[in-house]
Amino acid sequence: MRIFGLSVAVTIASLIAAYLYGGPTAFVLCAILGILEVSLSFDNAVVNATVLQRMSEFWQKLFLTVGILIAVFGMRLVFPLAIVWITAGLDPAKAFDLALNPPTDGALTFPDGSPSYEKLLTDAHPQIAAFGGAFLLMLFLNFILEDREITWLSWIERPLAKLGKLDMLSVTLTLLGIVIAAEVIAHNDDRSTVLLAGILGTVTYVVVDGLGSMFHTEDLDEHSGPSAAVKATGKAAFFLFLYLEVLDASFSFDGVIGAFAITSDPILIALGLGLIGAMFVRSITVYLVRNGTLSEYVYLEHGAFWAIGALAIILLTSIGVHVNEIVTGLVGVAFIGAAFIASVRRNRREEDPATSSPLQHNEVGDPAPSERRQGVS
Repeated sequence: MRIFGLSVAVTIASLIAAYLYGGPTAFVLCAILGILEVSLSFDNAVVNATVLQRMSEFWQKLFLTVGILIAVFGMRLVFPLAIVWITAGLDPAKAFDLALNPPTDGALTFPDGSPSYEKLLTDAHPQIAAFGGAFLLMLFLNFILEDREITWLSWIERPLAKLGKLDMLSVTLTLLGIVIAAEVIAHNDDRSTVLLAGILGTVTYVVVDGLGSMFHTEDLDEHSGPSAAVKATGKAAFFLFLYLEVLDASFSFDGVIGAFAITSDPILIALGLGLIGAMFVRSITVYLVRNGTLSEYVYLEHGAFWAIGALAIILLTSIGVHVNEIVTGLVGVAFIGAAFIASVRRNRREEDPATSSPLQHNEVGDPAPSERRQGVS
């Protein structure tokens, strides 16, 4: 309760606010949106935790306070409105009024033929999905193409790690994916915008990740040498902070768009996705960091990145083909659940002397740590 107590309190307050705002219907919709966001964003929490472990305590607290506020109000409330401002050429006040007053019959257009807020945001989905899909695909490929001591799905991770020795392979594969999405999946009218948005997503990842790595390396060289125990501070931590914000934005795209299958009311979306969903993602992130869960269950990180890869493909596919939000949520849960089970089984084998022989391998082909220390491949 020390970690999740605030999230529970915020959830109760949000549900009460939703009930006062729109009665029992709003209460139920707010609860559904909160569950949707948590199910879609569990992999987000795992990845957040892996990055936060590299940051100093000050920057961890900054992300868990200021960063969460940006996630709540920026991505779940301001971002959808900003898309409508930009794509429809409306001023902010008009866009907000449009969001609060949808067509009474639930249609996507008003009687005079003008588009609703939901339709304007849905029409912008191809470029949103292309940007987010490209960013997440770069994130996944950079992880999976790196040679790692511990592998989960070794039968595919090890060959991919060997291919990763080719320079710029992740960028090449991502750009190829963007071209396929633009030329094969996207509708004719969206091809140029999809291509541009995908390229911008790739460039954003390269710039933010590259700056973070550069300043982190400089700090290590200047202060303490290349030790994994050193936490990022200063400019290195700042760029990691930016990296996490862009990462959260990319994860939020599917949740924000999926929310419109439930309701187009921006107040309920802010309460359900923003307050309830984002606060629980924050609590899960804190739990993972403080309890060393990623170190204890070593395959969780792998499962989260495989879920990211699946989400990236789903986003790029959704440019031209509707993908049910339930499928998106279940894919992430399935990967992380499978990784958790594999981690538990690995830990049990290591604790049982009868199954810790030097020549025994786990079910996915990765040698146990004791085998690696003995040089057994």
